[in-house]
Amino acid sequence: MTITIILLILLALFFDFLNGFHDSANSIATIVSTRVLSPKYAVIWAATFNFIAFFFFGHLVAKTMGKGIIDVAIIDQQIIFGTLMGACVWNLITWYFGLPTSSSHALIGGLIGAALVKVGPSALIYSGIFKTAIFIVISPLAGFILGRIIGQLIYQFVRRSTPVKVDHLFRKGQLLSAALYSMGHGGNDAQKTMGIITGLLFSAGVINVFEIPMWVALSCYLAIAMGTMFGGWRIVKTMGQRVAKLKPIDGFCAETAGAISLYVATAMGIPVSTTHTITGSIMGVGSIKRLSAVKWGVAGGIIWAWIITIPAAALISSISYFAIALIS
Repeated sequence: MTITIILLILLALFFDFLNGFHDSANSIATIVSTRVLSPKYAVIWAATFNFIAFFFFGHLVAKTMGKGIIDVAIIDQQIIFGTLMGACVWNLITWYFGLPTSSSHALIGGLIGAALVKVGPSALIYSGIFKTAIFIVISPLAGFILGRIIGQLIYQFVRRSTPVKVDHLFRKGQLLSAALYSMGHGGNDAQKTMGIITGLLFSAGVINVFEIPMWVALSCYLAIAMGTMFGGWRIVKTMGQRVAKLKPIDGFCAETAGAISLYVATAMGIPVSTTHTITGSIMGVGSIKRLSAVKWGVAGGIIWAWIITIPAAALISSISYFAIALIS
């Protein structure tokens, strides 16, 4: 294994750290905003279950990322560099502006941008890209519908209980729902970096079969958990209060809906956006009281950020690939 490959692996793990840092809001925004846990303990709780996901999920998402978006035969060190730069830079930009965009789609955009510069459209695997792109719509919609349904069922179940009793019950319940959601976050998102690293190792001949090495999986789960520990507080505010005001019962419903959506997608090997999923769930729960409870202006801004993520990351990636190719 050369120094260049080692440095690229470290860059990939830095992206994974940024993924956890950027997407920590997905795991902790509701539980912090409902004041069930303080920010300090919320990030510890979320990071722990990010890592525990290692023991419960396979590697189908990692294989989709590694060989289902672009032709694995064209992957080289320059492609990986461009991909990771596109994803990392876009993550930092959106974190600065407090936009809860998708780290997953930033990574996919990075792959597409670098591949287009190197080979052109023939390098793209359109079936994999389409499957991922369609879930830009499906994942928040599924989160919205599940959040609304679960919320309506739970509200019906507790309709005769006192507000104090309901609040007490779901403060405890939210610890469980946040844990389940954090596992789903780790299980889907850590695999994306695993796929990139494994693609690099496979293209360089370090491994002969496209299977995820154990040390790669452990490193990626650890990196995303550490990123979550540091937290992206700008995005926590957007997710937790600016989209809709939440109570513990609402947080429980949103996290449960988000967790179900993520588990299904991960079982299908689809690299979905945890950001899209939890945003849709929060909006679904918030809409139960009245549609005006959801701040649609804020939600609209978030959706525009989702739409431009793949092309923006692809543009940064293509520039990065072109620059590194010139000096290599």
